[in-house]
Amino acid sequence: MPEYPQELCDPSGATDYFTKFWHDRWLSSRLHLTATLEVQAAALNLFFYARKQNPIGSLPVDQRMLARLLRISDGQWHELMNQEITPLHGWREYSHDGGVVLGHEVVIEVAQDALDRREARKLANDDKAVRERRRRLVVTLRQCGCSEALTKDWALVCWLDDWLAANHRGRRSFPQIEHSVKRALHAASAEGRLNKGR
Repeated sequence: MPEYPQELCDPSGATDYFTKFWHDRWLSSRLHLTATLEVQAAALNLFFYARKQNPIGSLPVDQRMLARLLRISDGQWHELMNQEITPLHGWREYSHDGGVVLGHEVVIEVAQDALDRREARKLANDDKAVRERRRRLVVTLRQCGCSEALTKDWALVCWLDDWLAANHRGRRSFPQIEHSVKRALHAASAEGRLNKGR
């Protein structure tokens, strides 16, 4: 029995409020083309419920729990499971944390894609926040009386920003940060990062 992907075992990843849906794959799938409408509806709802489970993209193996997720009776669930194509078409058992869960290759793929996209967004937002903070630092350096040549030295601005991140506590607004900026400039000078005339 395969192990459920470890990266999907973080419950914080189940906080998405939308799911990417490959409708072309769905419309050409055997499940969509051959199952009854009732089975299709149940299968789609299980796909979406799986995105909120832990691990993400899984379903419980307990048939009664699956019926409860769909808000149907045990009898209705058994009727669906007695069809040639069932709501669990494509699902199989995976080992997880000493137990067993159901997983579906496409649902796992969608969940992993969502995690990858979230990480990419976080990195992009982090990069954007750093760039914006460094732009504000340039303004602060001017307020502290630094030369235009110094404020245009982006490598130095980045170094000063990193130094302030490690050594300054509190807000970075002027004049509260002025003392820390002077300390950062002194540290930069001690490391030979300030050219003459700056």
